[in-house]
Amino acid sequence: MTEAKSDDPDQNLESVIPITDPIDLFDIWFSEARDAEPNDPNAMALATATAHSAPSVRMVLLKGHGQTGFTFYTNAHSRKGSEIRANMQAALLFHWKSLRRQIRIEGPLEEVSAKQADDYFHSRPRVSQIASAASDQSSALDQRATYYERVAQLEEQYPQGDIPRPAHWTGFTIQPSAMEFWIDRPGRMHDRRRFERAGSTSAWTSTLLYP
Repeated sequence: MTEAKSDDPDQNLESVIPITDPIDLFDIWFSEARDAEPNDPNAMALATATAHSAPSVRMVLLKGHGQTGFTFYTNAHSRKGSEIRANMQAALLFHWKSLRRQIRIEGPLEEVSAKQADDYFHSRPRVSQIASAASDQSSALDQRATYYERVAQLEEQYPQGDIPRPAHWTGFTIQPSAMEFWIDRPGRMHDRRRFERAGSTSAWTSTLLYP
């Protein structure tokens, strides 16, 4: 499939990018990012807001995606987890600097099943399971030694095998209602196309945007 290259002025979002399904287009760009980005091509900015609309943003890692949405995992007792539970809406931003491309994703969130959370938690390295289980993410920490002590206690309690997943460690899937694709161009004459749909079973519509 022909793909737009950011350094080719004769190719643009209007003429060469398939415009019927933005999730298929995400797959194409994400595949190229995995080949081009030196570190964490699945890194994305996650923006959430409190019940009173106060926003916050941080970097997380995409751990699954497809027609059902885009999934990440977190401690639900953390700041982002508390904001998600209070306001089940979020926005994502992928910025692949090496490709000079961005993708923005917006939509409602849905919590993954307990089995899905278990399966992913236990697919992680044992050291990551312990680190997550020992952490009260976003809570005040008096000193690093306290955290290390909790890690050591878990290592002693579970000398081998998987660590039980804490009930508050879970995942969320954003079901996109809008996706926007951006390609950098010289002189700030960037290409932008925005896709929108009314619900997860609705057809996508799209339009070009001024840069």
